[in-house]
Parts: sequence; structure tokens; C-alpha cells
Amino acid sequence: MANELEENTSPSMSPLRQALRRADKLQAILDIAKVMAAQHNLDELLPLILREAARVVEADRCSLFILDRQRNELWSRVAQGAKTEIRVPLGQGIAGSVAQTGDVVNLIDAYDDPRFQRDWDIKTNYRTKSVLCVPMRDTRGDVTGVIQALNAADGAFDDEDVELLIALGGQAAQAIENAMLHEEINRLFEGFVQASVMAIESRDPTTAGHSGRVASLTVGLAQAAELAIGGPYRDLKFTTDQIQEIRYASLLHDFGKIGVREPVLVKAEKLYPHELEVLKQRFELARKDRQLASYVRRLDGIKLRGDRAIDEVVGEENERLTRELKEIDDALDFILQCNRPTVLAQGGFERLTGLAGLSFNDSRERPQMLLTPNEVQVLSIPRGSLSATERREIESHVTHTFRFLAQIPWTRTLKRVPEIAYAHHEKLDGKGYPRAVPGDQIPVQSKMMAISDIYDALTASDRPYKKAVPHELALDILKKESESGQLDKELFTIFVEAEVSKKALRAK
Repeated sequence: MANELEENTSPSMSPLRQALRRADKLQAILDIAKVMAAQHNLDELLPLILREAARVVEADRCSLFILDRQRNELWSRVAQGAKTEIRVPLGQGIAGSVAQTGDVVNLIDAYDDPRFQRDWDIKTNYRTKSVLCVPMRDTRGDVTGVIQALNAADGAFDDEDVELLIALGGQAAQAIENAMLHEEINRLFEGFVQASVMAIESRDPTTAGHSGRVASLTVGLAQAAELAIGGPYRDLKFTTDQIQEIRYASLLHDFGKIGVREPVLVKAEKLYPHELEVLKQRFELARKDRQLASYVRRLDGIKLRGDRAIDEVVGEENERLTRELKEIDDALDFILQCNRPTVLAQGGFERLTGLAGLSFNDSRERPQMLLTPNEVQVLSIPRGSLSATERREIESHVTHTFRFLAQIPWTRTLKRVPEIAYAHHEKLDGKGYPRAVPGDQIPVQSKMMAISDIYDALTASDRPYKKAVPHELALDILKKESESGQLDKELFTIFVEAEVSKKALRAK
């Protein structure tokens, strides 16, 4: 189209050819308007406007300035020939003057106008001649910025160029307003998400950073899966909005923990601290009971066998007391060992049943058990620190998360955030929670998050109930779960081969 326009700029152009040329330019503006309306990224929209403005009025280059009313100045992220952001006080220079007055400025030689600032030419090694600067107005007619075209192809801008640039400026103003509104919405969502993450972490400081790491890992796995050249995910692609959707779902996947009781949420060992303290005091009483019983036996022995047997009686009782106290101390040591949770399921708790038979006499000589049935049951938990009831309470956080996220009026591009977060604890074999859905009903984004969530939970060093698991051992555990049909085997392979954990967490 540019070549055609250049061929039809002669003064002797027929009215028909002039009309066709004008129609072509107007059609170009309409086409540009459609493209601008679909572009919500301001960093991509602004260069697009400049390119098309220069093409429509046949200028060498263009600049665009947006009015910042709060600071009473113009600013530009992009100006052809400039490498950094430009800020111009309102009323200063040609652009500042047009923004202040709303009048069009059309110069044949900018150097003849005192408002022109030649230092820009000096900085950019450029010679500005003709200048066309028009205001951009929104639908209310208010000036929102200016478009400035430099150095017309035929030496000067005519009235038609003025009309076309004003028309384009109006379309650009609307597109920029929409893009800036889109940016504000994105900032609003980002602020809300970050505030929610802070709320989660203040509720459970021991897992601070978990949400952010899971988000980085899941996004990293999604991007790595897009590069797969074979397998079931070879055609998998995510848009920028879908990657953001994955990130938000990952950041908010544990928000429902706000609805879980704090003692359960931060439970470090199988017995709560106050329960363990009561148990320890019980063992101290048992030791004292054994000691008192020994002194009673000593007196009875001496009465029965006479004073000459004191040394013999004392020696026998010392040996017996040592043996009985050691039995109690060994039992407590074993209980303390059982009280510490493990990452992998373990057995060896059978001895607790025998220890449950140990007793002592209280101050009223009533027999008391050293271990209660509930303590035996809790201490026998094979994996982790939670009882079945507490585990169900923890698992309820997923439902709380979904109900909370479902109340948010997500944008069209983020509408699946609740659904993705809802399924991050589901398993491919249908044995996950909270709905136990089969693998074909689990979103691929949730399958990715499941791998990331478990990896970080294993390797995190900030958990009160376990030590950090080394990277290789964490991968071994994930491999077993993928081979048993719980996690997606193909996605786990991508996670390992693409070194997602190293790349994603290194970038944080």
C-alpha cells in the first residue's frame, strides 16, 4: 500500500485517484483500529501505534506521549529514535504545548518554531524538519496525549494527514485507555494474589515461600512440557494468559488452610506439645513410684533379715531399681522416637502395645497406665504427624480453597483458576482427595502442580515436622508415585529431564 500511496501524491492527481487514495488510508485506519482493540499489552500496543501512524501519514518516524495528570506532564515509553522513557512537563516543547492547548501544530521546519527543543536532535543525531503534532482525545473529548509525526515523505504534512492522524489518535486513545485499564486490572489481581499469599503464610509461617516455589515449579514444568517433541504432550501449548492462570492457581492452591485449626496446621510431632509434656510427667511419676517402692522393700528386707543384711539388701535393691528405672527410661526414649514423624511410611511400633501394659501407683496407691490407648494409636501413625481425623481436617483445605476462589469474579482468561487449584491433590488412580476423581478428569495443569507441590514439600527445609529431603531422594519418591499410577509419569519425566526444579528455583 505504501508504494501505491507514493505513486499518487502528485499535484495533478485526478479526483478519482485522490478519493481512492483517501479511501485506502481510511481503510488502513479501520484495520489498525481492529488490531489495536485486540491488543491489551501496552508495551506491544504503543510501538504498533507508532508504526502505523508513520505509515498512514508517510512520516519518517513518530512519537507518542501520554498525559499524566497527577504529575502534570507527558510521558512516553516508546519514541522512535529514543532508547529510554521520556518525560516532558505540560506546556513545554511542541508536544507539551499541544497537550495543554489541544491545538494541532503543523510545521514545515521545526527549527523555525521556538517551542522546538533541538537538544533531542543533538542526542539522537537526527535532523527534524517537518512536524505534525495532534492531540489524542478520548470518547469524552478530553486530551489524553499526543501523537507527533516527523519529516513527511514529500517534505510537508497536508490537511489530509492532519485529519488522518487525528482519527488515528482517537482510536489510539481508546486502545491505550483499554490497555491501561487492563494493566490496572492485572495489578489489582496481582496485588490480591500476593496479599492472599501473605495471609496464608502468616497463618502458617513454617511454610513461608511454599506457594511461590510451587508456582515457579509449575510454570517451569508447563513451559518445559510445551517443548516436548514426542509423547502425549507433544502438541501441548499455553497462551500467556493460560500461564498466568497456572501461576495464580499455584500461588493460591493452599489458601484454604486459613480454615484449618492452627494447632493441626503447624503440628510438628505426633503428640501435641502439651500432650507430650503430660506423658513425660507421667513417666517421672513412675520413676518416683519405683524409687519409693524400692525404699519400702529395703526397710521390709532389713526388718526381716536383720541389720547384718543391710549391705546385701541395699545391693539387691540398687540392682533391681537400676533395672526398673532403665526399663522406664528406655520406654520413654522409644516413645520419643515414635513421636517423630517420618516422610516414608514405617513400622516397628509393635513394642508400643507391650509398653501399654506398664503401670505405676499414684499418691493414693491407685494403679495408673503409663500409656493411654489414644497415645498408643497416635504414636503408631506410620507416616507424618497427623491422625486420621487431623489428616481429614488438613485435606479439607482443598475444598476451602475452591469455595473461596469460586467466589471471585475472575476474568474470562483466568476463569479456570478455582478448578485447577481444586484438583492439585487428586491422583491418577482415583485415590486422591477431596473428590477422588479419575486421571482423565484431572486438568493437566493440576497434574503439573501435584508434582511441584510434592517436590517442594519434600525438599523444603522450613517444615517443623521433618527435615529436608535431598533432591535425588525426592525424585526417587516422586518416581515411585508416578510408577504406581498416582502421578503423571510423562510429566514427571519432563520434570526430571528438563531439570525444572533447578531452573525454576534458581530463577527465584
